[in-house]
Amino acid sequence: MNSMNESLLSLTWEDLRQWAGSTIMGRGKTYIKNVSDLARTESGGLIAWVAGTEDYATNVEADEDGELDWFCSCPYDWGPCKHAVAVVLAALEQEKAGRKLPLVDKRGDLYLAVFDETDDDDEFLDEDDPDDQEVTVGSSGSDGGKNPAVAGILGEKSKEELIVLLTDLAARHPEVKRKILEDDQLRSGRIDKLAIALRKEIKAVTGEPAWNNHWNDEGNSPDYSHIKEQFAALLKEGHADIVVELGCDLWQRGNEQVEQSHDDGDVAYEIGDCMEIVFQAVEVSSLSRPEQLLWMIDIFLEDQYSISDSCEQFIRNKIYGRTDWAEVAVSLQERLNTMPAHMPDNFSSGYHRERVMNWLIEALERSGQRKKVIPLLEREADLTQCYERLVDTYLQSSNYDKAREWCVKGFQKTVENAPGIAASLQKKLRELAWQENKFDLVAAYRAQDFFNNPTPANYLELEKAAEAIGCWPTVRAEALSFLESGQRPDMTDAGSSGQPWPLPSPEVAVRSDKRFRRDFPDLGNLIEIAILEKRFDDVVQLYQTQQKTIRWGIGKGREVAAAVAGTHPDISLAIWKKLAEGQIDLVKPKAYEVAAGYLRKMHNIYQKTGRLEQWRTLLQILRTTHKAKRRLMEVLDLLENKRIID
Repeated sequence: MNSMNESLLSLTWEDLRQWAGSTIMGRGKTYIKNVSDLARTESGGLIAWVAGTEDYATNVEADEDGELDWFCSCPYDWGPCKHAVAVVLAALEQEKAGRKLPLVDKRGDLYLAVFDETDDDDEFLDEDDPDDQEVTVGSSGSDGGKNPAVAGILGEKSKEELIVLLTDLAARHPEVKRKILEDDQLRSGRIDKLAIALRKEIKAVTGEPAWNNHWNDEGNSPDYSHIKEQFAALLKEGHADIVVELGCDLWQRGNEQVEQSHDDGDVAYEIGDCMEIVFQAVEVSSLSRPEQLLWMIDIFLEDQYSISDSCEQFIRNKIYGRTDWAEVAVSLQERLNTMPAHMPDNFSSGYHRERVMNWLIEALERSGQRKKVIPLLEREADLTQCYERLVDTYLQSSNYDKAREWCVKGFQKTVENAPGIAASLQKKLRELAWQENKFDLVAAYRAQDFFNNPTPANYLELEKAAEAIGCWPTVRAEALSFLESGQRPDMTDAGSSGQPWPLPSPEVAVRSDKRFRRDFPDLGNLIEIAILEKRFDDVVQLYQTQQKTIRWGIGKGREVAAAVAGTHPDISLAIWKKLAEGQIDLVKPKAYEVAAGYLRKMHNIYQKTGRLEQWRTLLQILRTTHKAKRRLMEVLDLLENKRIID
């Protein structure tokens, strides 16, 4: 194969997002510049080094069905990693630029790191070829592994020659000088100056603006690569406490930068990558294990921008046992006890209190104290509005009476100020009624849903529930009467027919949202329900009534035309003609194509009813009326020649 696999070439942003997820997709985008030695495999796959905490060998392949498979030497194993995404994006950029990828060298360390064919490699080496033998010289270390030819050259130089070479490079390249000095400080243990310099760099980088303008492809992306590299180096040399200390500084300043950034979250991903190293340092720092857990929990509590999402793995490390989590639970409970009570008009205070409570629940569960969870949730229910979680916890233990009790109580507490929570609790009551075979109560809740939000979908759910208890004819008549008059039968002694409402009163009553004014008769829903029930005479009558009252637009014309084409073709023809003329009046090529779609539908009816002469007359009238519209004439030519098909 001479190029990338066609499946890889045809990948879209949405394909990659579905493969790796939005978060990993975003991170991979920021790693494109870290991809090096990009090449293709014999199967048309991709292979490259990607610089991260260290250099990772990454391979992405596509099978015959277009399914992606990948390998990466990084520790991430929860699915496709950011390095794999970066390799694909980098390859697509190369292809777009017209640059073909080279075939990977099977003798190189990149290929061997991915396919692990070291033992089968002898056939590629020629013992008489000095260049092949030179590859192994100085192969240890990242540069030697990736650049064996360079390693071989350096291996032949004397110490004096190397000193001269590096001194010259340091003089001409400041980054080389910095690298030499930093490595010396790390090896000697003299890290005070390094830490001071790194703290200054953190202040400088976090002070940069982060923005991106998609319209002109301009922007500024602060470079965190050196900070990340130094964090990793400090950690590797055993200076975990310094990394944690610097990480705190980065976290505080970085959050402020993210808050003010306009770069689609790129800087947040960069800071998150640095924080992964900081979390690694926490685990081997001088902090006790409970202190480590609390340190990480505080980061998660402060994180408003999902910067630390990828670090969640560290807090659930198996090194933390029950006793560690028990101490954390005590600390979090003390913190919760000292927090001010939630003010109903202050969302922030309740949100923060709930997050602390959630971590306390996790600490209780991980320390074997699950019995304390429900009492905690009950104490916090009114303060944090955690009624849904409390109800779910009771349902998990099959305590349906308590679940119902807290559904009702929570509903009453939230129906005014938190209608979303109230609606969720109402749904749980309906599900409880279903589990307990109280089907009349299920139907009552479905009726409540319909009267509060009269949609065809809710009408069908009501039909299903009412049919289960044999009272659909009565309920149906009242539902349709409600759409005509707006009078709710479940709130009166008798329905429109004078007969008692056949469904019981639900345990709670969800009120309709007064912010949205609804006019009656609700002709839109009456039309859609008539279409569902195939009452096409009623559909036409209701539509004609709607046209007398509508101020602008076509109302439910599209739905009506499609529904009654077989029973009332002239009605459909009139609607489609009006729609087509409306598009033509826009005087836009795309609108002409839309108009053509309506005209094709008309042609089908004229053909089925044996009236093609009327079709030809219609086209002639359009040609005469709009003869100055050249692009429309082209569309009509295609229609008349039958070269546009449905």
